[in-house]
Amino acid sequence: MSVKVYQYPKCSTCRKALKWLDERGVEVEAIDITEKPPSKAALKRHWKASGLPLKKLFNTAGQSYRNGGFKDRLPTMSEADQLAALAADGKLIKRPLVVAGDTVLVGFSADRYAEAFG
Repeated sequence: MSVKVYQYPKCSTCRKALKWLDERGVEVEAIDITEKPPSKAALKRHWKASGLPLKKLFNTAGQSYRNGGFKDRLPTMSEADQLAALAADGKLIKRPLVVAGDTVLVGFSADRYAEAFG
C-alpha cells in the first residue's frame, strides 16, 4: 500500500510520525506540505475519508492560522472557501496528513496509527 505523508520537515510531530511509521516498516512517500500542499479536490477527498469535521484540518496552532484571522473567520466561511484556503497555504493544514488508501489520519496519535497500520 502506498502511504503519502504530507509533512513539514521542521515539525517535531511530523518527525515523530515518520519515525513511528519507519520503525514498523511502513514505506512512505514524504511530501513537504509547504512546497506541495494537496489540491482543493484532494483535500476534499481526504477530509471526507478522515471522518473529521473540516475545521479539524486547520493547524490552529500555526502562524498562518493566527495571521489570517481564521479563528474569527472560520465559522462564517463556506466549505469551498475553507478548502481553498487550505489548498493555498500548506502551513494552514494540520500535520502530518497521512493518506493510506481510504484511510486518512490528521496529526499524530500512536493509538490511531496502530489501529490503521496494525
